[in-house]
Amino acid sequence: MIHTVDDRAGVEEALAAPRAVIYKHSPRCGVCIASDQEIRHFDEGPCDIPIYWIDVVGHQPLSQLVAKRVGVQHESPQVILLEQGRALWSASHWEVRAADLEDQAIRLSTR
Repeated sequence: MIHTVDDRAGVEEALAAPRAVIYKHSPRCGVCIASDQEIRHFDEGPCDIPIYWIDVVGHQPLSQLVAKRVGVQHESPQVILLEQGRALWSASHWEVRAADLEDQAIRLSTR
């Protein structure tokens, strides 16, 4: 399920979740068009992990808050796989791929 994050409460919800994906994107970025499709493909796949979608243009302070809280330098597009608010894996730009995210999520579920 994809949740649009447009306030601090949305960030806190993502960080409090047992498992979550934070996806940062820019509506002005050509690379984001491809990564948006990858994230939607992941959402339709077998993993039942909520996705928290942050528009880095419209909500830059929220994007920076995520970077500070999870210790992953901000990039866009960017996907971060979290477990209890801890970043376990991240990818950015052309490396945002549904198959890679699914692989990491499956590894997380079998630990």
